[in-house]
Amino acid sequence: MKCRFCQADVTVEFIDLVNSPASNSFLSKEQLNEPETYYPLKVYVCSECYLVQIDEYKKSDAIFNNSYAYFSSYSTSWLAHSKNYVEKMVARFGLNSQSQVVEIASNDGYLLQYFLPYSIPVLGIEPTRNTAEVAILKGIPCITEFFGIRLANELVSKGRKADLLVGNNVLAHVPDVMDFVGGLKILLADNGVITLEFPHLINLVEQTQFDTIYHEHFSYLSLSTVSKIMAANGLCVFDVEELPTHGGSIRVFAKRTQNTTHEILPSVARLLAKEREHGVEDINYYKGFQQKAEKVKVDFIKFLIDAKLANKKVAAYGAAAKGNTLINYCGVKNDLIEFVVDANPAKQNKFLPSSHIPVVDESVLKVKKPDFVIVLPWNLRKEITEQLAYIREWGGKFVVPIPELAII
Repeated sequence: MKCRFCQADVTVEFIDLVNSPASNSFLSKEQLNEPETYYPLKVYVCSECYLVQIDEYKKSDAIFNNSYAYFSSYSTSWLAHSKNYVEKMVARFGLNSQSQVVEIASNDGYLLQYFLPYSIPVLGIEPTRNTAEVAILKGIPCITEFFGIRLANELVSKGRKADLLVGNNVLAHVPDVMDFVGGLKILLADNGVITLEFPHLINLVEQTQFDTIYHEHFSYLSLSTVSKIMAANGLCVFDVEELPTHGGSIRVFAKRTQNTTHEILPSVARLLAKEREHGVEDINYYKGFQQKAEKVKVDFIKFLIDAKLANKKVAAYGAAAKGNTLINYCGVKNDLIEFVVDANPAKQNKFLPSSHIPVVDESVLKVKKPDFVIVLPWNLRKEITEQLAYIREWGGKFVVPIPELAII
């Protein structure tokens, strides 16, 4: 395997989560008796540039298709985060009706909708047609294609360049990272700004967030490696913010290297130094992660078996991709978790891949009254436990399996 950035031979194994179906490949009732396709879920780290990555075991166009199940707008905390971002960007960069905002992986318009009251022109680029159609209904123009150098050149040839180019939780989803970042450089206006958000590698390693590993995440990113990728494409990171979202993310601000409008702020050097102190550029930093994940696995399975032996009902909340990684790595089936609740109608009345746990709406939770509700999207722990606080009326408790099992 060659590194998708620097093309060095990649041989150092970070973690092996064995074989698993694609995390968002939900099943209909009719499909339960059909064979399922499993793919290796093995992660490596490049010993040259320290990019943590999986191979493209399942092609991106097969993952991000027109029945893609993830809609960003079902998380109220994510909507609040997005609205706050828009307010900050408009104020900081003086965006107005003459500006052009482009978001790559714009999903259902969860973010671009907040630019509309400012009369700022927006464009969404979203390869999954079913989510893009929701954005279009909100008045957001969308192009339903994958982004890269070819599409960037096409847009520029039509006179379109971005003053603000946004990519939230998309850089990790790109198999050809050089084509993607090369496209960013082309589409960016001379004095324009790129902002990218992605989960920070330090949090993955140190909080045992192995469930954030799945087939649509091709890379796991540090500021150090992203800065190198940017520099190789004529871009420069000039600011960075640490965020609480998705278990701990960073937001990088980038510009064309020759752009002198935005000075490089001390935040960049500070976070790079923090990463070095943690050991991000030392191959030994990545060793031992397998053992940490195995402890989470053993503790989670033990909890489920003990609950089963005690005749306790166990359900889960949030049919998230990370939940499927956890459940399938642990070998859990629907005899240990009765059902999973999800607010997204696109997932309801379907079944989780491999485990075949049914996905239901919240009304089932109130009828079944389980003793335990496992919070699978632990990054939304506060939002979910507040929303479902009523389970305590019948003695129900929440269970959070990562970074270590907690019953609350």
